[in-house]
Amino acid sequence: MKVAIVTGGANGIGRAIAFKLLSDDCLVIVLDSCRKSLDKLEQDAEAVGFNVVAMLCDVGNPAEVEAVMKEIKSLYGEVDYLVNNAGVSIFKPIDELSVGEWNDIISTNLSGMFYCVKFVKPFLSTASAIVNIASTRAVMSEPDGEVYGASKGGIVALTHALAVSLSPKTRVNCVSPGWIEVKDYENLSEADHTQHPAGRVGYPDDVAETVAHLLSEKAGFITGQNIMIDGGMTKKMIYT
Repeated sequence: MKVAIVTGGANGIGRAIAFKLLSDDCLVIVLDSCRKSLDKLEQDAEAVGFNVVAMLCDVGNPAEVEAVMKEIKSLYGEVDYLVNNAGVSIFKPIDELSVGEWNDIISTNLSGMFYCVKFVKPFLSTASAIVNIASTRAVMSEPDGEVYGASKGGIVALTHALAVSLSPKTRVNCVSPGWIEVKDYENLSEADHTQHPAGRVGYPDDVAETVAHLLSEKAGFITGQNIMIDGGMTKKMIYT
């Protein structure tokens, strides 16, 4: 049985990834900073016959990451898959964005991925795989997205650097989701859907399926890549 860690896996895209890997018969360890969300995840997983391991961890805190990775090693030995999904966002004009807010976002979204890789690396299995969750905002922007865009762009660069440094033992890729609706899909408008070349807004499972493929040996010749999961929006030319 493959052992997988999913950070920020209690809600949204991370939750979909966790359930996908559970359905693929992985032992899934979810790290999240919200105990209430972890409890709900455990209950929901149990209700459909899955056993998920839920562990409290703020990935932006290196001491917490180091401690939880040591605990995982003592309990499970080697880790086969790491999905770095945990992330937060803030959108403010740059003159209103505080230095503390900037550092908090970078710490969670970018440094947190570095911490997780650093402390899991000693016990990654042979032919292991890592997938980092970036965003289409790594390559395109709306106003007031400086810190979020910078954090996601950093993830793309970190990914290809890790892919070279950790080769050939560990493959490292990232995916960049576009509009993935995690709360209220039924109330999206027709225009929300039809603006996408794919004809619809994305589901969390769209990301989960791609992540699972990249982790698997079916993607054994793919490393260092950033896969866009955006319904074609980053390729659509728009004039106003």
